Amino acid sequence: MSQRVTRRQFLNYSLMGVGSFMAATMVLPMGRFAVDPLFQTGSDSKMIQTSAKVSELGETPTKVDFKYEQKDGWYSSEVTDFAWVYKKGDKIIALSPICKHLGCTVTWAGDESQPDQFFCPCHNGRYEKNGKNIAGTPPISPLDQFEVGEKGGMLTIGAKGENQLV
Repeated sequence: MSQRVTRRQFLNYSLMGVGSFMAATMVLPMGRFAVDPLFQTGSDSKMIQTSAKVSELGETPTKVDFKYEQKDGWYSSEVTDFAWVYKKGDKIIALSPICKHLGCTVTWAGDESQPDQFFCPCHNGRYEKNGKNIAGTPPISPLDQFEVGEKGGMLTIGAKGENQLV
């Protein structure tokens, strides 16, 4: 005796199949989004080579440009950034140009009355040469410091972190 499928059973099976397919199309991308970072390779210690020669760096902070590839989700773009770099004895110092008050860009000797300081034009914020914020001005913490190195006589810049000089 063959078992016949009624119309009601057929519709029930069809709706369950379509509903399962729709649920899977929603859940699988969310699962991949949650698990994908576990399989990414870390690139935190990647050093970026700049066009600045270490032998040409002096005691006055100099603007050094560098480029790196930034990946946002599935979109990859080339970003141009810069750092204020100078030598203190044999040590190379690279400071972030981003003010810790509101994220404006600081300049070296930007204020004529304070030629040996970093100056933020947004709210007249000032920093010492080592990145320490000057009391009485808007910034509440020192400028960030970049990891630096040398490769073939050229300056390399790495990850940004807390200022270790102050």
